[in-house]
Amino acid sequence: MVAIAGGTYIPLYGRDSLKVTISDFNMDVYPVTNQEFIAFVKQNPKWRKSKVKKLFADESYLMNWISDTTLAEGLELNAPVTNISWFAANAYCECQGKRLPTIDEWEYAAMADEYEPDARKNETYNTYILGWYEKPKTFNNIVGSTFKNFWGVYDLHGLVWEWTSDFNSVLVSGESRKDVDKDSNLFCGSGAIGATDLMNYAAFMRYATRGSLKAKYTMKNLGFRCVKNKDDEQL
Repeated sequence: MVAIAGGTYIPLYGRDSLKVTISDFNMDVYPVTNQEFIAFVKQNPKWRKSKVKKLFADESYLMNWISDTTLAEGLELNAPVTNISWFAANAYCECQGKRLPTIDEWEYAAMADEYEPDARKNETYNTYILGWYEKPKTFNNIVGSTFKNFWGVYDLHGLVWEWTSDFNSVLVSGESRKDVDKDSNLFCGSGAIGATDLMNYAAFMRYATRGSLKAKYTMKNLGFRCVKNKDDEQL
């Protein structure tokens, strides 16, 4: 894990005047890999594809595995694990003494490029992100194959989308999103019409994807990584 220094930033949802303060935290350098998740299901049989409860994962859970502990031919052990439900990802992180990042923590860490903590207004950076969204099968690329960002984190953009702890809070009014906006169109296609630059368009795609998920859903290009609070004793 590496340390992410907290700060204040303006998320790309709701009103530009809204600032969110992020506390210091630690983040996994890489997404969780197939190999790491195989080790997890060996120790926690209830999360094997043959045993997982339908309440906690849909029918596509670990669909690219030919058995409970064996990948299909052509899949890389050191590629991000995908077709993972939120429940499974959350259980994995808890087993490691960690947790899933919040949306704001993930977005805060992911706005960094190689050289600066906030590269969101860098056209080259946003072009890279949108270019990745159009590429097929990046989920089978090995971890660490994209750039190392300002914080020392790899693959926040370029391999897979990633679960967050509060993914389904995007469209929830109330304190969890600080009463940002009750208009669900903000995060749908109609909201993207108002995007004035590549930065906003990329963010709309991420928030729209999160808003379409349920905790039992799995996707071939959706993985996860874990974080820890800074004051936790052990990295």
